[in-house]
Amino acid sequence: MTSDNDRRRGLLARLRERPAVRSRGRRRLGAAVRLIAALMLAGGAYTVFAPGAQAQDNPQLTGAAAEGKALFDVSCVTCHGRNAQGVEGRGPSLIGVGAASVEFQVSSGRMPLARQEAQAHRKPPVFTDEQTRQLAQYIQELGGGPVVPGGDDLHEDGNVAAGGELFRINCSQCHAFGGGGGALSSGKFAPSLHPATDRQIYAAMLSGPQNMPVFGDNQLRPEQKADIIAYIQETLKHDQDQGGFNLGRYGPSTEGLAIFLIGIVALVFASLWIAGKS
Repeated sequence: MTSDNDRRRGLLARLRERPAVRSRGRRRLGAAVRLIAALMLAGGAYTVFAPGAQAQDNPQLTGAAAEGKALFDVSCVTCHGRNAQGVEGRGPSLIGVGAASVEFQVSSGRMPLARQEAQAHRKPPVFTDEQTRQLAQYIQELGGGPVVPGGDDLHEDGNVAAGGELFRINCSQCHAFGGGGGALSSGKFAPSLHPATDRQIYAAMLSGPQNMPVFGDNQLRPEQKADIIAYIQETLKHDQDQGGFNLGRYGPSTEGLAIFLIGIVALVFASLWIAGKS
């Protein structure tokens, strides 16, 4: 009798547990349905708004930039990539370098690069001034960056004396006091400043090509850049060697050689002459 009662109570307990199990199963099923619905809603929203996001990633180019893109796709895409993102082992990314970097490299003939070397050499430019401006405008609209001010004469209001002081502090260590350039490490060099135009010098200060540091407006204000350009164009590019013969403006190398060949030899002959008279 006791055994039958126990069995009945166990059966009743199991019957009471089944609704609880079913309730938990329904809750899990409902949660799964809600999750699927949320994912479908998110996917639908992405499908609706994706064209707008893609349009923002490909902004409309101005006329000059569109012409620059056509030139870029023919002459630059091999090394810098289809969207100027760079190609490993060939060329760096141009996103963010700005029009200044493009203007310096292209107008001085350094780009397109003839071959991979430690440093790009100056050579006759491949593109005209108009084409250079179009390429620079395309890169500027593509990723932004520093821009050279308008006009060809950027040192009209520059102070030559102040520019000379700034040049000796910031530039002469690499470009030499006469602006003739000098050797650097690993096969690189600071180029001569004599063939550079106002815009090229300004662009170089903004972009910092090769081993040159960047002199942005926080390092050198625009009026100080104009002072430096004025000193280079008005003094270094003219034969104004108040000290006499410039010895090629190569700095201490030729000066030391001249001192040895002339000064030391003169002292030796003077010593021999004095010894012969005594």
